[in-house]
Amino acid sequence: METIRCGWCEKDDLYRKYHDTEWGTPVYDDETIFEFLILESFQAGLSWYTILSKRENFRNAFDHFDYKKVAAYSDKKIEELMNNQGIIRNRLKILAAVTNAQRFMDIQKEFGSFSSYIWGFVDGKPIDNKPEKLSDVPATTEISDLISKDLKKRGFKFVGSTVIYAHMQATGMVNDHLKSCFIRK
Repeated sequence: METIRCGWCEKDDLYRKYHDTEWGTPVYDDETIFEFLILESFQAGLSWYTILSKRENFRNAFDHFDYKKVAAYSDKKIEELMNNQGIIRNRLKILAAVTNAQRFMDIQKEFGSFSSYIWGFVDGKPIDNKPEKLSDVPATTEISDLISKDLKKRGFKFVGSTVIYAHMQATGMVNDHLKSCFIRK
């Protein structure tokens, strides 16, 4: 019997594996939430596939997404990242990663964890949209608008509503697996 997945992930095994094992699965640990926040911010204006295919390079370049280390990056480290051909070499996005790591820790101090803060927008439970087809999946929602606005107010960069909605999907705050997808079974 054929495995039916959400149509967007049928490009290759990398995409299928990500879809089958991560996308839409609730994540509550700050380390993984930070990883997706950085990856999604680098995705702005690019395809998720581009980022996913460079994910290991990003992990190595950004100290396995240790937000404490990223928050303390020096100008020398930023130049090293600018010369790293394995990642997206966009100075504004690299600088945003450093700023976002700093603001991430500010939120941890205020809320006890970033997870408590971000999951608070959905009362700690995933939103299950049960879309019938890919065109039913939105790019933004009122909640992603709200989170984006709040993060920007707190000094985060590259966190527009589309980036935040993608982050919500990646971390399982929202389940947009199609009704026909085997993940739902």
